[in-house]
Amino acid sequence: MIKTKPLTLIQAINDGLKVMLTEDENTLILGEDIGKNGGVFRATVGLQEQFGEQRVVDTPLSEAGFVGAAVGMALNGLRPIVEIQFLGFIYPAFEQIATHVTRTRTRTMGHYSLPMVIRAPYGAGVRSPEIHSDSVEALFTHLPGIKVVCPSNAYDAKGLVIAAIEDPDPVMFLEPMRLYRGERNDVPEEKYTVEIGKGKRLQEGEDVSILAWGAMIPVALKAAEKMKKENISCDVIDLRTLYPLDRDIIAESVQKTGRAVIVHEAHATGGVGAEITSVINDTSFLYLRSPIERVTGFDVPIPLFALENNYLPTPERVVHSIKKVVEF
Repeated sequence: MIKTKPLTLIQAINDGLKVMLTEDENTLILGEDIGKNGGVFRATVGLQEQFGEQRVVDTPLSEAGFVGAAVGMALNGLRPIVEIQFLGFIYPAFEQIATHVTRTRTRTMGHYSLPMVIRAPYGAGVRSPEIHSDSVEALFTHLPGIKVVCPSNAYDAKGLVIAAIEDPDPVMFLEPMRLYRGERNDVPEEKYTVEIGKGKRLQEGEDVSILAWGAMIPVALKAAEKMKKENISCDVIDLRTLYPLDRDIIAESVQKTGRAVIVHEAHATGGVGAEITSVINDTSFLYLRSPIERVTGFDVPIPLFALENNYLPTPERVVHSIKKVVEF
């Protein structure tokens, strides 16, 4: 019998990191305040005490510096895990990611891979200051050479972080901080993985497909629950991986329902939702019974906390779009 324990999403990430640090001495973590303080959200709490300062490394305040250092480590046989305090702080390191992290396998004609993970809390809804709440996952899905994953629950978080660390290529691991200390899930104590590139059906439905990820999963599920009162059943899909997208689960769901509502908190223009729309058009256009709807953040910088709730998608906005596609 598999032993489980109830964990929050952030506890599950900590557990997954601990599993890999224990199993592989070439695995190490780098980031600001991750050692003695256990990270700004305590995702790495207790790890430096257990594994030492050489494997849980407090770095200077330089994202470009320690992401670049991780590139050199990965090229020389280590498996570095980089923690960015907030996704909005990653911009100084974008040059390293776009120029080196994503290109190494191609640049070396396959002779070298780059087994490194970049972890970053992202998203609004926790009343953070400016630049702390950005949701710019589309910047990284546009860079071939790096996988982009985003768990929405504790079980997936542990399985995906282990899979990301074991992957021979770089992985961007996005952590919805709005869900860090939300509901608990039963998480196996042993090592396991969740396959990168595979979505998951959370609720079976026949009338509308709702496609979402990360912190928008609870929003999508609440909207789907509201629609049950109107005898509209929703097929709720957690994509989990944003690059590469699970085209099969998207096509299967939309071909079944004939309608699609895509939910993400990032800005509308150029968001991952636009790529999902393209996938639906490529695979399922003749099955559509109405135009595709997107429920997203707005094309403005994410506002300060007084207006944060006005920016984020809500169950009510999702319900409005569901009704729109059903009544078309």
